[in-house]
Amino acid sequence: MRKSLKASIIHDLLNNTYPNVDVPLKHRCPFTLLVAVLLSQQSTDKKVNEITPFLFDSADSPKKMVLLGVDEIQKIIRPIGLSPQKAKNITSLSKMLLENFKGEVPPKLEELMQLPGVGRKTALCVLAQAFGHDAFPVDTHILRLANRWGLSSSKNPLKVEEDLKKLFPKSSWSKVHLQIIFAGREFCRASPHDPKKCPFCSAIKKPAL
Repeated sequence: MRKSLKASIIHDLLNNTYPNVDVPLKHRCPFTLLVAVLLSQQSTDKKVNEITPFLFDSADSPKKMVLLGVDEIQKIIRPIGLSPQKAKNITSLSKMLLENFKGEVPPKLEELMQLPGVGRKTALCVLAQAFGHDAFPVDTHILRLANRWGLSSSKNPLKVEEDLKKLFPKSSWSKVHLQIIFAGREFCRASPHDPKKCPFCSAIKKPAL
């Protein structure tokens, strides 16, 4: 089956299964979304969502976050893991936003990636979910499913992003990104996985890797 046909089948199934998708990370503004996405690195959305209400009640802007300080931030986010480095990055990026961007999160990929702790995936998530840009962030779920579904043969996130962007309409990228994540969590898990019971693998007759 051609990649384009697989993508079309999967796209229809994603839209039927997840017609409406909400951003999984709780946030109040572009800044709090940026912080939440940064905190989600090597953690789960569920755990991040348990912690961020307490953090954002104390500091929901770059200025307040700097005033809160590294030690206090670390105390609040400690259950998430990697709290020392994440607290430092949150403080540093807050300072940079104040100094270089008038306290606002920039809606540009290159500028977002200048911020401490912010890589391409995090930046693209913010662009897509906070600013409505057409972007296709690639996380571990999407990397795994793009290979399992035969939409890409690469293990490189940037190459997988390029492959997927060729297969799905540009206007759908941000939504499909979230839909694939939801599908990976609900139906097409890493292990254990039975392709015969998975609606996505079954639809394209593709055995699990």
